[in-house]
Amino acid sequence: MKVRIKFQKHGAIRFIGHLDVMRFFQKTIRRAGLDVAYSGGYSPHQIMSFASPLGVGLESNGEYMDIEVNSLTSCADTMERLNQASVPGIQVVSVKVLPEGAGNAMASVAAAAYTVRFREGREPDVFGNKAEHEIARLLEDFLAQEEIVITKEGKNGPREVDIKPGIYELKWTEHTLSMLVDASSAGNIKPIQVIDAILSLHGEKLAENALLITREETYMLSNDGNTLVSLDDIGIDDEKM
Repeated sequence: MKVRIKFQKHGAIRFIGHLDVMRFFQKTIRRAGLDVAYSGGYSPHQIMSFASPLGVGLESNGEYMDIEVNSLTSCADTMERLNQASVPGIQVVSVKVLPEGAGNAMASVAAAAYTVRFREGREPDVFGNKAEHEIARLLEDFLAQEEIVITKEGKNGPREVDIKPGIYELKWTEHTLSMLVDASSAGNIKPIQVIDAILSLHGEKLAENALLITREETYMLSNDGNTLVSLDDIGIDDEKM
């Protein structure tokens, strides 16, 4: 039986890297007494899959992990057990049983929503001391470009990539930049890449440690392949069982 777990990551825990988060959950699952399934072979390990790893320093309201269990008391009980065994900064907010044939969290990711704020005193001129309608127009002009080319570092060295097709939404509200971008393994776009591209267009550079970034949600494609749906929309909880 496969179970999808949605969790939040806030506070000082945001400085913990993905591998440490994975090891943390392995220990938390054991402390919670879940009947988790293990792989075979000489070095068995818990069967789990995380969605797109979160960068160090980012907070999140929409992280996902799939685990395989031999049995399950209930989704509500599983969530309670995990939270009791957790630490401040990581909170499980949803547990659902996945249907047969559902893709794992990592393979399913297609997009992610982020909110970005600037630390006080480190706002670039492009976003500072301007009315919302002025910034909205600036973002419209940014997206109206034929291409938005950035340089990405890869295993084979730097390469130029057009990220415009992967920027699905971009808007400014109450000193916060919201964006919905491609988060798939093939075209993963980071919020800082979008910010750098906007500033570069206006001859500015981002100040060091200027951003406060929160991943709000992670999405996959629906069965028709045309609509984005939250990873939390897949599966069944106790209310539907």
